[in-house]
Amino acid sequence: FFFFASRNIIYYPKMARLSILLLAAIVAVSTAFVPAAQTATRATNQVAFAPKISSEQSSTTLFAEDMTWEGEYPPSKVLGPIMSKMPSSTLAIISMVSLGVCVYSCVQSGLLLREPGAVEDGSWVKWYYVVEGFGGPLAWGTHVASWIQRKNGM
Repeated sequence: FFFFASRNIIYYPKMARLSILLLAAIVAVSTAFVPAAQTATRATNQVAFAPKISSEQSSTTLFAEDMTWEGEYPPSKVLGPIMSKMPSSTLAIISMVSLGVCVYSCVQSGLLLREPGAVEDGSWVKWYYVVEGFGGPLAWGTHVASWIQRKNGM
């Protein structure tokens, strides 16, 4: 691995590339949550392959369904087309398995940290333990989905 120092600052070129890649991924993902601008199209600027929208079609049919709710818990439709049809017990089992996988990966990474020289050369970081670590957020999401389904009687 390559690094150079300049006035007590250490530069890691691989880390700089990784940081730029992560920043680009965050920007790309965050653009999904920005609402599309509503601009008028001019007849001179129309592209040949642009979809034609009839004037009879209302503008509300182009937008997603409203997912607001009143009360303690939301309706099942907020979980999407797949999880809204799953029973709460199935979602609870998925949540427990995901949590178990995450705990296992954390324990195994902790055991690898105890090996001599593991921190210095980075051998304690295993890609499969990193992937298994995503079981924690998955467990949280599925347990919330299980709660929603249970409150809705599923």
